[in-house]
Amino acid sequence: MARIAGVTLPAQKRIDIALTYIYGIGATTAKKIIAASGVLESVRVKDLTEAQANKLREEVEKNHRVEGELKRDVLSNIKRLKEIGSYRGMRHSKNLPTRGQRTKTNSRTVRGNVRRTMGSGKRKLEKT
Repeated sequence: MARIAGVTLPAQKRIDIALTYIYGIGATTAKKIIAASGVLESVRVKDLTEAQANKLREEVEKNHRVEGELKRDVLSNIKRLKEIGSYRGMRHSKNLPTRGQRTKTNSRTVRGNVRRTMGSGKRKLEKT
């Protein structure tokens, strides 16, 4: 059972898939890390030797920004956009799509899945 960057990798997965469980590492980056550390892609996490796990851990920690550090950077970038009052920052603060998507019909998950039709919500029938 290997622990890299504070994440316990699943033992039954191949190492190239297991590395993607770390925030900030996708499939392409995982393959680059494996190539740089000299570990076979087909080896399972449970079959890693301690030396191989240390090589992978060292490669990830020295050359890649992952987990908490990356999340902190992303949040600080969003905070900076909000502070300078940019269009993207305003969209972030209003919880709307920031990359130019249409909002008239789509973006239901971002807007909270609010569905309004004619006549709903404006007036309720009173019982007499």
